[in-house]
Amino acid sequence: MKRAFILILLAITGFTACKKDANETAYDKSYKVWQNFKTESKNSYSYTVNAGSVFGYGSETKITVQNGVVVGRDFLSYTLEQNPNSAPTKKIREQWQEDKASLGQHNSGAALLTLDQVYQKAKTEWLAADKKKNTIYFETNNNGMISGASYVPNGCQDDCSIGISISEIKAL
Repeated sequence: MKRAFILILLAITGFTACKKDANETAYDKSYKVWQNFKTESKNSYSYTVNAGSVFGYGSETKITVQNGVVVGRDFLSYTLEQNPNSAPTKKIREQWQEDKASLGQHNSGAALLTLDQVYQKAKTEWLAADKKKNTIYFETNNNGMISGASYVPNGCQDDCSIGISISEIKAL
């Protein structure tokens, strides 16, 4: 009897542990990886936000954060020129850099957000969109950290994604 009780207790404990792991979302896992990276990097890092269009336009914004504060933003926008015998090339349309003293002077480029703010916005806005009216995306291609969080209204055809795409996160 005692042995059966112990086996039942172990089985219940095992099922409870599996259920807890199954309920941990991709966001939660990614957020934990981010928290570890933030500690290891002493909250000093850069990340690159990419924006693109099916019509051949694109941009890259590199945000630099030191000790948890945005201190720089570099921006590049371009058009893609098709080459018949090679990969498309980028033709620069606009390019600039902002340092701590000049942050926010340009209207173009990604918002001046730390990754803490990006994760918060992902959780409360992009991933919280109405699932009946939108398709929601979340990706973690930056060593487990956020690489994409967005939603697309159902039925939309071109350039409808609302959210963020991050191609690189690296410690300073």
